[in-house]
Amino acid sequence: MSSTHNPDHPSRRHWLGQCLRAGTAVTGAGFMTACGFQLRKASDLPFKSMYTNIAEASVFGQLLKRNLKALGNIEIITDVREIERADVILDILEEAQEKVILSRSSTGTVREFTLRLRVRFKLRTRDGFDLIPSAELVQEREISFNETAALSKESEEQLLYRDMRSDLVQQMIRRLSVARLP
Repeated sequence: MSSTHNPDHPSRRHWLGQCLRAGTAVTGAGFMTACGFQLRKASDLPFKSMYTNIAEASVFGQLLKRNLKALGNIEIITDVREIERADVILDILEEAQEKVILSRSSTGTVREFTLRLRVRFKLRTRDGFDLIPSAELVQEREISFNETAALSKESEEQLLYRDMRSDLVQQMIRRLSVARLP
């Protein structure tokens, strides 16, 4: 009887390859944990209540408040009459969304833009002690432009701004989580 290869039955070579790949993945995971690598986890804030002057119309501010509330261990106070209940005060000093021309064609039409989102803030105690002095967070993205696809480029621009806002919120939360009360 001759031996024929059955395509539905895995060969020894295939089985050996699968074992080697699995062993490599397990070894890689072992090295990652041995060097101290950990997945980023939710930040624990060192204070229980925070007053903020975030404008109601601010998309960034609403996203920040939503992410802070999702942490579950902080009360966000926005009414200035209740500021005395706050452990800390988050002042949003500036929030700017910019669109700057990056390059033009030989005929003068715009080819690329730089989208920039900038947030300046500080964190202080009610007594005025700065926990985080005035700090600025900036995100930038470049986007090409084509007049024939203006509508789709507008959608792409809005998606990029949304991504930048999300990144800035996460950066700010990480900065807030390392602030220490005196």
